[in-house]
Amino acid sequence: MFFKELEMLNLVLSGLQHLQGAYHDWRRRQAAYDELSALDDRSLADIGITRADIPYLFSRDVHEAAKAQAAGLAQNDNRRAA
Repeated sequence: MFFKELEMLNLVLSGLQHLQGAYHDWRRRQAAYDELSALDDRSLADIGITRADIPYLFSRDVHEAAKAQAAGLAQNDNRRAA
């Protein structure tokens, strides 16, 4: 019985750690979003984006595409090394 309770406690703690990590990630993304939103249009143009690009940059699709691209680049690097 003790081991089952310990296993449940570990599961709960793991879930709480995951939630804490997700919250910190969200706060970091929100701070970056707010910082970009605070820039004027000329400053945004200097870094190559428009105000309309800001929500897209923080969408899940962009993150998934970046992960896929990074995975593809890593595979290409491995092929070159072989």
